[in-house]
Amino acid sequence: MRIRHAQFPVISLLLAAMPMVCVAEEEPISPYRPSVSNSAQLPAVGQLELELGMLTASSDSRRQSLPYLMKLAWSEQWGVLLGGEARIRNTQAGVLEQGVGDTNLVLKRAFIMNKETAFGLELSVKLPTAGSVLGSGQRDYGLNSIYSQDLGDWHVDNNLNATRLGVCDPGTSCWQTGLSSAWTYSLSDKTKLLGEWSGTQRRGSKPQSQILLAASYSPTPRLSFDLGVTKGMSQTANNWTWFTGVVVPLAKLF
Repeated sequence: MRIRHAQFPVISLLLAAMPMVCVAEEEPISPYRPSVSNSAQLPAVGQLELELGMLTASSDSRRQSLPYLMKLAWSEQWGVLLGGEARIRNTQAGVLEQGVGDTNLVLKRAFIMNKETAFGLELSVKLPTAGSVLGSGQRDYGLNSIYSQDLGDWHVDNNLNATRLGVCDPGTSCWQTGLSSAWTYSLSDKTKLLGEWSGTQRRGSKPQSQILLAASYSPTPRLSFDLGVTKGMSQTANNWTWFTGVVVPLAKLF
């Protein structure tokens, strides 16, 4: 599928962000992209990082969006994440709907056991900035637990979470559980391959699951590009999703 750059000015945004990489040679970035699973580790203390992507999903409808995430840690144990979709364009049955997506605010606690092992907890709230057309129009609250482990050339991130949905259909639970496992293999210091399974389940509705395959390339420790695809494994999941993105440091705040 082809994405029109006039509709999604990602290239302009990436070119505007890339010069910031050269502002100061400081700590390396800590990408969470491109997997669904988050890592337990926080970014370098005081370093504001931006993750920006472009996504196209196809099933019964065609959905394009610009996901973003900003990360900041004020200590090695505590940090905050702010993310969402800067723009959504959804076409279904010839009807076009577009606008800003919902916003997610996350408080994160990291438990660093040693150089290879870390645990994490994330407390999140989804703010309904997309309204009731492109979103549910209600707040969601979530708790995510994380286990991250280095195994030689491999790195694994496992996430187990529960979300209290603001809107749920009659006869279904408002509590949704999710599980994901991402495995990353380092081909070199600059190139990595990633595979992931993720799924969600809620009483009274059909479970959803997907697999993800991606590659990332980091020409420097402070710049990372990624490219990948997901495939829905259930009837209620999107059939195919293509994505690409970049991670850069924006500023050293303290």
